[in-house]
Amino acid sequence: MNFFTKLLKKIFNRAFVCILGILLQVLYVMSLFWELGTLYNYSFLFFQAVGVVISFFIVNSDMNPSYKMAWILTILTFPIFGVMFYIFFGNSRSGDRLRKRMNHFSKSERNMLPQDTEITDKLMSINEPAKKQADYLRKFGGYPVYEKTDTVYFPTGEDKFKVMLEELEKAKKFIFLEYFIINDGVMWGSILDILVRKAEEGVDVRVIYDDIGCLLTLPYRYDRELEKKGIKCRVFNKFRPILSAKMNNRDHRKILVIDGNTAFNGGINLADEYINEYEKHGHWKDSAVMIKGQAVWSFTMMFMTMWNFLTNNEDEDLEKFRPDKKAGNENGFIVPFTDSPLDNEPVGENVYMNIINSAKKYVYITTPYLIIDNEVQSALILAAKSGVDVRIITPHVPDKWYVHCVTRAYYRNLTRYGVRIYEYTPGFIHAKNFVSDDKFAVVGTINLDFRSLYLHFECASWMYNTSCIPDIKADFENTLKVCEEITYEKCMKVNVFVRFGRMFLRLLAPLM
Repeated sequence: MNFFTKLLKKIFNRAFVCILGILLQVLYVMSLFWELGTLYNYSFLFFQAVGVVISFFIVNSDMNPSYKMAWILTILTFPIFGVMFYIFFGNSRSGDRLRKRMNHFSKSERNMLPQDTEITDKLMSINEPAKKQADYLRKFGGYPVYEKTDTVYFPTGEDKFKVMLEELEKAKKFIFLEYFIINDGVMWGSILDILVRKAEEGVDVRVIYDDIGCLLTLPYRYDRELEKKGIKCRVFNKFRPILSAKMNNRDHRKILVIDGNTAFNGGINLADEYINEYEKHGHWKDSAVMIKGQAVWSFTMMFMTMWNFLTNNEDEDLEKFRPDKKAGNENGFIVPFTDSPLDNEPVGENVYMNIINSAKKYVYITTPYLIIDNEVQSALILAAKSGVDVRIITPHVPDKWYVHCVTRAYYRNLTRYGVRIYEYTPGFIHAKNFVSDDKFAVVGTINLDFRSLYLHFECASWMYNTSCIPDIKADFENTLKVCEEITYEKCMKVNVFVRFGRMFLRLLAPLM
């Protein structure tokens, strides 16, 4: 009986119930529309007419052109399903409500992030394009440029994990963690032991995790379990079995801040596959950066903005989180920044575009997904045509087969015009890195896909002339040694039916 009860709990878990609830709602609404379309001859024409009206609205909206094409194709090809799908997921007022709340909290926190004009003047005297990029991030990302911040690059999750544990042990005042995925195992178990012990010592320990990111990895109401251990915890955008567009907006950020002196950022979640304790998709290749110094303050404010948004708290004194040590020894420049789906400004994409467009010698990119709009594709091709060495590493072993199919759908056009594509043959590469001309780099959470660029909360570290940039370049070059180059000739040899399937999925890529 005990075994049977455990089996039922495992099968009918929260994820199963939520997904089943969503499917039942979808099937019910579809059945209603289908009945209207089949029982009454004019109903189908009605939905076609509604689809045309919606399509006109989409064409005249500020939506990304690739999104426009995907929505219009879906609505006009499948009027009943397309109209229903757009009503529930394409245009929701919930985004406006979330935007107002988030902007309210962002404004107060960003008032505590003034720009030191001596730093921008110095950057202007060294490199004007870098200064313009910093100005853009200040104006539209909300975060200033810093110097006197030390940077360390980690080419694998294992490297980061070791140092991460050492830094956690040093915590005296507070520990802030914000992650998309947390999963019980060696990695999280080791971290949790330290967090519990530090909480008992009086350290202010806070955790934010994304509900969908952890839907299959953490038990229901895990936040309450952490609260019982003395760890403050909030869950971002709780997943409920209700059709809603706001379920698309996820907290994909990975942030660790310790005492305001040290911060970690990058692609590495808190699960064993990220440190290769568990082989999920072959060898897992990831990256992260640790910063120490003035720029950590921006990561502290990033976390607190999200925390206050989730707790609806406007009264907490943020000054108490200012660090004792403010300066590092490094002479480079760094801007930690965040990208929000609620501000209609694709900060992450624009930063990437600026690096591509400004490159004179090379741009090296690692990304798990290569699902890009026409603007990014055109920028990559133009750079390659202009003699810039453009290279991109993607996974050879996918985590999602359909997403990998769409990624490969972009290979042919890119390689045709000189962009060099490589697949990481040992397994799955999850790193999100840009490095260019030995001067510019970005390490963070922002994938080259529509979800990261337009739907998720993301964060990254933009760097100019920091000491870790040669390490990022060296890691890319070392990774190339175990990659297979995908040439234009190889793309042309792909089966015509496979090619057609990829092209079809590519049309719908913005909706995935």
